[in-house]
Amino acid sequence: MRRRDDFTSAVRRGRRAGRPTVVAHLLRRDETTPPLVGFIVSRAVGNAVVRNSVRRRLRHLMRGHLERLPAGSLLVVRANPPSGAARPDELAADLESAIDRLLRPASKGRR
Repeated sequence: MRRRDDFTSAVRRGRRAGRPTVVAHLLRRDETTPPLVGFIVSRAVGNAVVRNSVRRRLRHLMRGHLERLPAGSLLVVRANPPSGAARPDELAADLESAIDRLLRPASKGRR
């Protein structure tokens, strides 16, 4: 995902699942296009080396979850400040937990 409009709509209108190291926003759309994934890693995570490392780790971890996402959906993964110092297994567990939560059917009264 590269367009600002995609990021904005996913964050504002999508479902949200937060974990200590990541927050994920999923917007389901009725399209036949493949799902798009984008990453937000702010300066609060660390310097440029740390931010790029976190982004690469998240991108690598997402490859295993792409087939689980609905067609046409937008997923934004935002790294929280603790993600810069998180162990790889901790980051993977938080990402998987957030995605599992987003893919569960929404309960009544929620988006």
